[in-house]
Amino acid sequence: MNPLTWLWIPLTIGAAFAQTLRNAAQRHLTGELGMLGATLIRFLYGVPFVALWLGIVRYVTASPLPAPSFAFVAWILVAALGQTAGTALLLRAMTERNFAIGLVYSKIEIVQVALFSVIVLGDPLSLLTCVAIALATLGVVLLSPRLPETGKLSRPWTDRAAWFGFASGAGFAISVVGYRSASLALQAENPFVGAAYASLSGQKGKILLLVGWLALRNRAVFRALAREWRLSLFAGFAGALASLAMVTALTFEPAAHVRTLSLIEVLFTYAISLRIFRQAISRRELAGIVLVVLGVGLIAATS
Repeated sequence: MNPLTWLWIPLTIGAAFAQTLRNAAQRHLTGELGMLGATLIRFLYGVPFVALWLGIVRYVTASPLPAPSFAFVAWILVAALGQTAGTALLLRAMTERNFAIGLVYSKIEIVQVALFSVIVLGDPLSLLTCVAIALATLGVVLLSPRLPETGKLSRPWTDRAAWFGFASGAGFAISVVGYRSASLALQAENPFVGAAYASLSGQKGKILLLVGWLALRNRAVFRALAREWRLSLFAGFAGALASLAMVTALTFEPAAHVRTLSLIEVLFTYAISLRIFRQAISRRELAGIVLVVLGVGLIAATS
């Protein structure tokens, strides 16, 4: 059996774990750096590690750099915009609500992928897809906070964290589609070199977008970025690992399969929420997590 046929599995699990560590580090930095500053550090401090990995795989495989096409550049731009927006909105969701619950809200991204497919591509919704959407929606209702005045459940559409989480999921869904399309459009001689090149191109695009915006709106954040270099370096390293592993997995396997397995990130996040942030999660919220995971798992399986 070709080992590359199953390599996407450990790559995806590794990416999910690295993403959990990166999210935790970024959440700590949000108060000091702001939402966009904390978003920038994963790319700014991560790009040297991605560049180093590209150099290593080129040296080991003796492969040339791929020649980027117009389609590659266009898809990388789409991926960069989607991931930048998704990361910023996810951090906002986490600051509005529980660390784990903010992450789970964003995992509606796979449901959104199905809906985007219907609207943009005209793909039909199967019965299993409808069941999956219903399960995920019920899970979101269970994850909604209780109103302090009445103790009753609030509605997801009145919960700010829910809206930020849903928008975050949309950004990540767009990003996943963009990265897979870019990797395929690149037609690299070696898939590892191609994935590293696509990841590095995306990182540089996101840095240019964020640095340009912050230079115009909030230059003071750059001094804070230098002060918080230790935790930022860890977040960048974890982010680089997550990006490299995920883009490489997307090179070998369809996005739906990769995103389904990456839902293990919810379990990693739940553990960190309890251990590091010491945030209690009720049985109702745990049931909501289970239903959301079931829903997005079904939606991916029917894609």
